Amino acid sequence: MEKKITLPSMGQSFLVLGTFLVLAFAFTVKLNLPIQLALCFGWFLAMGLGIQLGHQYKDLEAAAARGIFKGTSAILILLAVGALVGAWIAGGIVPAIIYYGLKTINPSIFLLATMVICSMTALATGTSWGAAGTSGIAMMGIGQGLGVPPPVTAGAVLSGVYFGDKLSPLSDSVIIASSMSDVEIVDHIKGMLPISLTAYVLTAMAFTIYGLRFSGNADMAQVQEVINLMDSNFDISLAAFVPVAIVLFLLAKKFPSYPVIMFGAALGMLWATLFQDRPLVEAMGTLWSPLSIESGNTFLDNTLNRGGMSNMLGSAAVIIFGLGFGGLLDKVGILETIAGTFEKRITNEGNLTVYTVATAFATNVFGSAMAVAVILTPKIMCSNYDRLGVDRRMLSRSAEFGGTLTSGMVPWSDNGIFMTGLLGVSTLAYVPYMWMSFISIALVIACAYMGKLRPTDGKYIRPTTRLSIDSQRAAA
Repeated sequence: MEKKITLPSMGQSFLVLGTFLVLAFAFTVKLNLPIQLALCFGWFLAMGLGIQLGHQYKDLEAAAARGIFKGTSAILILLAVGALVGAWIAGGIVPAIIYYGLKTINPSIFLLATMVICSMTALATGTSWGAAGTSGIAMMGIGQGLGVPPPVTAGAVLSGVYFGDKLSPLSDSVIIASSMSDVEIVDHIKGMLPISLTAYVLTAMAFTIYGLRFSGNADMAQVQEVINLMDSNFDISLAAFVPVAIVLFLLAKKFPSYPVIMFGAALGMLWATLFQDRPLVEAMGTLWSPLSIESGNTFLDNTLNRGGMSNMLGSAAVIIFGLGFGGLLDKVGILETIAGTFEKRITNEGNLTVYTVATAFATNVFGSAMAVAVILTPKIMCSNYDRLGVDRRMLSRSAEFGGTLTSGMVPWSDNGIFMTGLLGVSTLAYVPYMWMSFISIALVIACAYMGKLRPTDGKYIRPTTRLSIDSQRAAA
């Protein structure tokens, strides 16, 4: 006779989650061990509890596999971006952007320019990763040449890419958050727009004021040295911007991200052969591992010796373990138990928003992926919105803000690992400068408590049938 399956208690849930957090902190901070090991052990914590509650091992393993399957596209894009960066450096594309950037961008407005350029790239393409891997990595190089601390530049990059990502109708997170909340994409974006634009203006002002301190700090002798070394190591020309324009155009036209980014990597390989006189085999090799450049300039070497799929394998492992862990937490019932506890404490629109944002952040922490956060948060919180009669557009908005804008703050999440590896700055170093995220979340919570910036078009959005809700849960 099979053992009856029961839900975990709150104590059991917090024991598993708390133990995982202790492991993650101890491994990464105290023992200097990779976060992948902590996530791997987290599987066994969740599985152990699941078996104790009556689940079969094979069912738990299947749940982990389903969680991983949901992130397959993210893993493919991760590897593709690695190939793109490696090939675009070899093809002189990234060096050209840095070269012209150092010649034209004034240090005093650099941080503002970084946020604006990255936000426009993400808005047009619908991908924060693609925007960070193109505009972001170039702005990191320019900033370092101008004497701006890398964590500050990374904060401006992330403020821009996450703003564009969550307002683009091409974005995966926008599509998922809206569909899981049973809200049309256009309504979802309109619901986010007032707070997002307000936060964007405030963040732009903050970066402009903060950037003034660097106006006299740029070492123009070093800038000129970098420009000269770029010129001597690469054939710099405006032709380098052609692959950038092609990739951005294809992404803006809603072509699938993975093939487009790989096509961009192929263009970089072609540019390396045609414009940089690199042998075809060497150019092809940069898709897997980066060039080895020894110019004698530390900044230039650190900036250009990166990229390639091989440098993304550790991040891919984090995503695999993280998504599997999130699938196990859902299967065992830990998320359901926590949601049930929330219900007793949610009595008004203000704390409903706080709990939604907190749930999305916690799902990033324990699910290790933005996709997990924007899938599970509406699923966990939807009944509370319907119970209080709150428009579902406020659910999709809070889930998006809490899921998308905090994803890069978690060192072991897919976004945290990706951005750290790509930008060369540790998560904890750049988090204090993710001003767009902090301002947006503060605004959405404050507006909820004050009853401001609700949807005002006269519509009231919530599922009209029970089948609608059940279909969403089945899809998740």
